[in-house]
Amino acid sequence: MRVANFARMALLVRVLGFPLVPPSLLIAQEKDAVVRRVDDHYNHLNSLRTHYAEHYSGMGMDRTEEGTLLLKKPGRMRWSYAAPVGKVFVLDGKFAWFYTPGDAQATRVPAKQLDDLRSPLRFLLGHTQLRKELENLTVVADDSGYRISGVPKGMEQRVKLLSLWVTAAGAIERMRLEEVDGAATEFVFSDMKENVPVKDSDFGFVPPEGVTVVQGLPPI
Repeated sequence: MRVANFARMALLVRVLGFPLVPPSLLIAQEKDAVVRRVDDHYNHLNSLRTHYAEHYSGMGMDRTEEGTLLLKKPGRMRWSYAAPVGKVFVLDGKFAWFYTPGDAQATRVPAKQLDDLRSPLRFLLGHTQLRKELENLTVVADDSGYRISGVPKGMEQRVKLLSLWVTAAGAIERMRLEEVDGAATEFVFSDMKENVPVKDSDFGFVPPEGVTVVQGLPPI
């Protein structure tokens, strides 16, 4: 009798067009689809220009800055700050450069040794696979799209949680990094232009006259 009831229910489901899949599995499938859309979106991206607003709070500081972010595959990134004008963070494919106008020194760090709060966006410069980039990955729907969260691999000792707010199409509109010491950095992206013409020379950095280059850890 139970077999007959199940058979009738299965037939009704097929006739009405509803999938015979447990609700929990449907949720898992939706989450996987969201992650795949983000991966696909950036795997088909060659370059990106966007405005960003950055807010940092921690270590007794509360700071808001903004500027323009330029990305180009493979492995190039440039954060040009609007204030102070001339402040930059550049990833040229081999090294990361940090410089603030008025400083006597510019800092250079090998890209492979980079431990900077902007470095999680480097996965957008290669072959994106969020499930391999983030530990304990979760996906939650919100008003405007989805929030993907996890801990970037290799940054577990510094980053407590990375959250990405993405559109239904898979574009990242906001990123928040929560550090283990309680500090938090948030980036909001707007006016995004994809696959714009850019040159490798856009990611070069030449220290101003009189500025020395030192090897070391990047500033906050």
